[in-house]
Amino acid sequence: MTKPSIAIAISLVLALVLATFFWVNRPRRVIIDAPVVAGFPEQGFSHDAFDELLGEYVTPAGRVDYDRWHTSVNSVSQLDGYLAAVGKYSPDKTPDRFPERSDALAYWMYGYNAYVIKAVLDRWPLSSVTDVKAPIEAVKGMGFFYQLRFSFGGEYLSLLSVENDKIRARYKDARIHFVLNCASESCPVARPELPTGDELEEMMTKAAGDFVNDPNNVSVDHERRIVFLSSIFKWYKKDFINDLGAKGLPAGRGLIDYVTTLASGELQGDLERADGYKVEFRDYDWSLNEAA
Repeated sequence: MTKPSIAIAISLVLALVLATFFWVNRPRRVIIDAPVVAGFPEQGFSHDAFDELLGEYVTPAGRVDYDRWHTSVNSVSQLDGYLAAVGKYSPDKTPDRFPERSDALAYWMYGYNAYVIKAVLDRWPLSSVTDVKAPIEAVKGMGFFYQLRFSFGGEYLSLLSVENDKIRARYKDARIHFVLNCASESCPVARPELPTGDELEEMMTKAAGDFVNDPNNVSVDHERRIVFLSSIFKWYKKDFINDLGAKGLPAGRGLIDYVTTLASGELQGDLERADGYKVEFRDYDWSLNEAA
């Protein structure tokens, strides 16, 4: 066989492998077979139905009682009704319903979190979202975050696309990483309140502070001269550093400077003393954030 023939053969094999990969991992749509929740407003967008459910099933520690939620037919139906509204309206399809920037941001974040819970409840009992596998799992979590597709205003999107294309790319606010919840132990805690408008800004700032001041996410070992950070800071480092730049704050210490801006009390003092310290990232715990 000549060299050109070998090259063609290799190209065909690679094309076949890629075609097979994308075929077996083709998107799986999650269909919400329910009417929009009763009493949904004619104008704007209401998160009240989802807010009520979170108040019922999210513990004070931010864990979700999936087991009890799953057993309640009415609560599952109420979540579906809320998601039917998410699937019918969106800032892209019905912009008049989202007159303010905060209205649109709230829609994308809360819709993301609601679909995460829906996907868990549909597969209950579940130990981890990473147990939802794609046929060919090239990357951990691919089945849950990429292959599953959810309707946002009639556009079927993966959770990965919602996070990166609809939220990160448009709003450029690093605090969103402390609000989006991936149903895992190392995620930011689930929050039972869904504020909008000016109150959304306050909640996002509080969520950022809560996350950073949790020793599971940020801690300092002076003896070893190491700052331990959640892997979230590694995955989205660019967002956090860009945030410092946008605020005109120093970023010479990189991520250490970012978390110092949100730290309080003893942690703030520890971070201020951490000049020249190495950063290490904690392993991510993908076990489910269930109340049990």
